[in-house]
Amino acid sequence: MMYRFKAIDHIQLAAPKGCEDTARKFFIDILGFEEIVKPGELKKRGGVWFQNGKTEIHIGVEEPFAPAKKAHPAFEVENIEALKKHLLVNGIEVIEDDNLPGANRFYIADPFGNRIEILEWI
Repeated sequence: MMYRFKAIDHIQLAAPKGCEDTARKFFIDILGFEEIVKPGELKKRGGVWFQNGKTEIHIGVEEPFAPAKKAHPAFEVENIEALKKHLLVNGIEVIEDDNLPGANRFYIADPFGNRIEILEWI
């Protein structure tokens, strides 16, 4: 094979028009991401982009909007229990799941109802 996939560059989640401030409160204030600048032409479409380390999340406006209930990004983290406590203190519902052997994991929803998996390999 002459090619290979190296990594996921970014994940895009859909959100309704006018989502930007709500997305900032969740991804910056709660999850600890930083906002990154969208390229000029893409700014016109709305939405907002975030980064934490090498992980980027792009929130894109979609009309009509419907949240992803099954499809989801999965983020591997260190110290999942500390993150879980932080989320609960901030009023974020945590849905436990012990169906993946070798991993501690749970699910949360972003403010728009999109499913997000959080896991730590043990």
